[in-house]
Amino acid sequence: MRSRSNSGVRLDGYARLVQETILCHQNPVTGLLPASAQQRDAWVRDNVYSVLAVWALGMAYRKNADRDEDKAKAYELEQSVVKLMQGLLQCMMRQVAKVEKFKHTQSTKDCLHAKYHTPTCATVVGDDQWGHLQVDATSIYLLMLAQMTASGLRIILNLDEVAFIQNLVFYIEAAYKVADYGMWERGDKTNQGIPELNGSSVGMAKAALEAIDELDLFGAHGGPKSVIHVLPDEVEHCQSILCSMLPRASTSKEIDAGLLSVISFPAFAIEDADLVAVTKGEIINKLQGRYGCCRFIRDGYRCPREDPSRLHYDPAELKLFENIECEWPVFWTYLILDGIFTGDQEQVQEYREALEGILIRGKNGIRLVPELYGVPHEKIEEEYSNPHSVDRVALGQLPHMWGQSLYILGCLLAEFLDQHHFYLALDNQMIVEMLRTELAYLSSCWRMTGRPTLTFPITRSMLVEDGDGIDPCILATLRKLQDGYFAGARVQMSDLSSIQTTSFHTRLSFLDEENDDSFLEDDEEEDDEVYEEEDNTLGPPGRSKGMFDQYLSQLLQSTTTRCHLPPIQRGQHHVFSAEHTTRDILSLMAQVQGLNMPKSSMYLPMTPIMNKHRKSLNLLEVPQLQRGSHKAAQGQRDKSLAADLHLPRDSQGNTDFAGLVRRLRECPTLQDQADILYVLYIMKGADWLVEVSGPGQGGASVRTLLEELYAQAGACKEWGLIRYISGILHKSVEVLAEACTDLISHHKQLTVGLPPEPRERVITAPLPPEELNTLIYEASGQDISVAVLTQEIMVYLAMYVRSQPALFGDMLRLRIGLIMQVMATELARSLHCSGEEASESLMSLSPFDMKNLLHHILSGKEFGVERSMRPIQSTAVSPAISIHELGHTGATKTERTGIRKLKSEIKQLDDSQPLSIFGSGVSIGSSVTSPRSTRCSSPSTPSGILSPVGTDPGDGQLHWEERQGQWLRRRRLDGAINRVPMGFYQKVWKILQKCHGLSIDGYVLPSSTTREMTEGEIKFAVQVESVLNHVPQPEYRQLLVETLMVLGLVADVDVDNIGGVVHVDRILHMANDLFLTDQKSHSASDYFLEKDPATGICNFFYDSAPSGSYGTMTYLSKAVVTYVQDFLPSSSCMMQ
Repeated sequence: MRSRSNSGVRLDGYARLVQETILCHQNPVTGLLPASAQQRDAWVRDNVYSVLAVWALGMAYRKNADRDEDKAKAYELEQSVVKLMQGLLQCMMRQVAKVEKFKHTQSTKDCLHAKYHTPTCATVVGDDQWGHLQVDATSIYLLMLAQMTASGLRIILNLDEVAFIQNLVFYIEAAYKVADYGMWERGDKTNQGIPELNGSSVGMAKAALEAIDELDLFGAHGGPKSVIHVLPDEVEHCQSILCSMLPRASTSKEIDAGLLSVISFPAFAIEDADLVAVTKGEIINKLQGRYGCCRFIRDGYRCPREDPSRLHYDPAELKLFENIECEWPVFWTYLILDGIFTGDQEQVQEYREALEGILIRGKNGIRLVPELYGVPHEKIEEEYSNPHSVDRVALGQLPHMWGQSLYILGCLLAEFLDQHHFYLALDNQMIVEMLRTELAYLSSCWRMTGRPTLTFPITRSMLVEDGDGIDPCILATLRKLQDGYFAGARVQMSDLSSIQTTSFHTRLSFLDEENDDSFLEDDEEEDDEVYEEEDNTLGPPGRSKGMFDQYLSQLLQSTTTRCHLPPIQRGQHHVFSAEHTTRDILSLMAQVQGLNMPKSSMYLPMTPIMNKHRKSLNLLEVPQLQRGSHKAAQGQRDKSLAADLHLPRDSQGNTDFAGLVRRLRECPTLQDQADILYVLYIMKGADWLVEVSGPGQGGASVRTLLEELYAQAGACKEWGLIRYISGILHKSVEVLAEACTDLISHHKQLTVGLPPEPRERVITAPLPPEELNTLIYEASGQDISVAVLTQEIMVYLAMYVRSQPALFGDMLRLRIGLIMQVMATELARSLHCSGEEASESLMSLSPFDMKNLLHHILSGKEFGVERSMRPIQSTAVSPAISIHELGHTGATKTERTGIRKLKSEIKQLDDSQPLSIFGSGVSIGSSVTSPRSTRCSSPSTPSGILSPVGTDPGDGQLHWEERQGQWLRRRRLDGAINRVPMGFYQKVWKILQKCHGLSIDGYVLPSSTTREMTEGEIKFAVQVESVLNHVPQPEYRQLLVETLMVLGLVADVDVDNIGGVVHVDRILHMANDLFLTDQKSHSASDYFLEKDPATGICNFFYDSAPSGSYGTMTYLSKAVVTYVQDFLPSSSCMMQ
């Protein structure tokens, strides 16, 4: 008989430990494990974690077998694992109807149950009697199913079970947008049954999807039917959302120890080592104690202050749990496993020694991991005053089977197994929507064998010269692709047959084959040749060239449709007079619907109309949509409309629609045709037949004519008209709901419509496409072009939040209406034009330029706007513009010549009278003003004229060109996109700790908020933003933010309180008064003392730099000290 090796003896010892702590509880019929001797139900998550030690021990026996008995022991252990996994599968398959329903509803009542009856696999509580929706529980099952199958275990036995597992993949793949109850089953930490998006669920789902993708569940004996498929987009969505969340765990939990399962074993869901280190550091610093880690801050579970008679907590009650949360040893087992996989032996040794010190010795000296350690009731106050000082007592389950399993697993990994064999292959893919912006992202994420293949179809809109050529920018892109380097990525362009052998391809057989096949059979071969044949110099002549010509011919034929609209009659008078703006038409159409929209501009002043063209909308005006006191009869409204717009009228004074159709045949521009069709659309309906060729000659519906006009505008690249018609037809972007979900999932709230509320509508949760589209049109107040532009901006924001999430680091709520206003303001400032002209220019921007302008505003970089020439065939009346980033000199190339000339003029004025720049505290010894002396614009006058102190033309002073102030512009941009300084919300939280509340623009943020929320919670930041967003002026909002930052310095002073409710507006106005006093003492002219009528703040104060002796921070500091001086210690100086 062979002697037993040392490793065999140690394995036998662990086998006894596994048997006495885990396997002895396994049900012989179902294979399930109860939670404890007292709690006999079987939780899905706990069962999977508990069986990991059994699986690991079986593999250890198989690898280190000394004799046949060891191999038999390995098989016994593995079959115990298979039985448990099959038991869980049976539990879930009994709820297959719920899985199907959940894919459509994603309701908490239509999800798989979290726990089952151990002896029978039946459910134990109702759908609404437990927080069942726990995506991480289903995900950990799939993750371990994939790993166990890959190790050789046969768990799935037939195709019915394969189909159900595929269904479970669909069940979890939307984890990035599903709010669930998380691994602690409570959702929001107030324990009131509120689900929230949890990082632990998203991360576990991402890991499960990666592990099970392309896995044959029958192992070596399977075929194509037993292979599981995962949509690459869903993996990438989970990855993107997870990275944007960490180190935050959820909306109510700024950090959660459960994230250890995501950043390390078992998920390994994060590739960014820095993000892993930051998250782990946050957990250790904020949650670790002497007996393990608490789950999250203010966790009331089994806490001595918890009232066991109530299921839910009061919001203010959470403060009672701080510093006395229970500590869980299971998290030290995670840190042991983390050290093993990262090779940090010092971490492994440290936590193994710490864990050994808190284990409970059971029968025969076996070591048991308790569920948690709590503070004794008699030592609560001592722990409050000195956290982590008192000795705690073990509570809950003994052993805690989940923790016991991970403890044994850590020991086995540390002592027996080659850790390099234990890894999860990370698999990242994405399908790009925009070639240039997404190609580099795909190249950085691709981890699979082979190369991703992208198709770049040539569409009708890319053809020019009646189809004889390709648009130059598309041609340039194709040439760059053929060069082999594009957008920072190495690419190879060829036909499909040339690159197919090195490409990664998977047949998604579970999709609708008929639709896919019918599409591919017609177009696949032609599309494949597009890459190489953009002109004669690219690729060989012959068959491919002929196929490409054939493709273009078919494309032209397929897009040729019958046209019902008459051609435009150039040189004719406009249908509507020049005095009628698009706002007029929209307002009058709203009257037909019983609404009243004011036509007067409240923001930018109107400029005289110097040409025959109508003006467009004014995005910078804020109309107040009001219901009329009563509804007039439809006939009366029609008469009023006809009179207001000078429409043709019949003998009864009603609108003559036949005459209006005749005018349609005489329109000089596409815009005039659109206006007439809009009137017909509102007054007669979309299906009204328009006899364009005359009575009895047939015709087309209003909708058909609008669709034709939409196509014509697209061919002419008339983007403003395209948006206008899209609004008339209430078109919606196909991926609008997905874009909204992307932004919400990245913890960004959205508002649509112009501020303030209730016109501005807040979106805090994903909405169905139709509901979202309706909400946008309602919030836009019948401004149909604005509604369409809102959708467009939302899609662009979603693109940037995926590809450049750093742009949104300091933003919590994205106010799309305010962003559009700022975009129009920037154009008005740069082009020196009115608000209506700027709004028309904005609406006329191409989608690329619109996206480019949005990026410049989000990034905070300086950019310039220049006028350019439109094509001669264009019918647009707004000036063509180009947007570009400024160079290091802060000027465009065309401006630098003027700067050089200005410098030479300055040298010639050395002997002139010196000029004092009031508000800067500096006297410049030359007769030129600083750029800081430009007129600062108010919301009512975004574009101002610089006026030096002197007004006499002969005083030798320079008169500067019209331009907007630098700091006003910066504050306006930051306020519009809700950008706040780093640590802003934490400072506000500390302020609230020392007062009764903060009053901002008449709304109070109470100090009781800090009793419910911690300083790092998103919920708290949302509360702060909900108060700040009542301020409609972005620059005023930003000054309030600066005021709060200065006020936050008081929180660092050793004072108990700074009074009752602090009125932040009052402090800001005190600073403004101090600023005006200083300006008057320097004999500043009335020009520099002008105030914004909406806020009462000096325009020049808006445009003052924060720093400097005359900067805003100086006056804000003085105002804060004055406001709270009665509460400050007299012996110390707070600010210098």
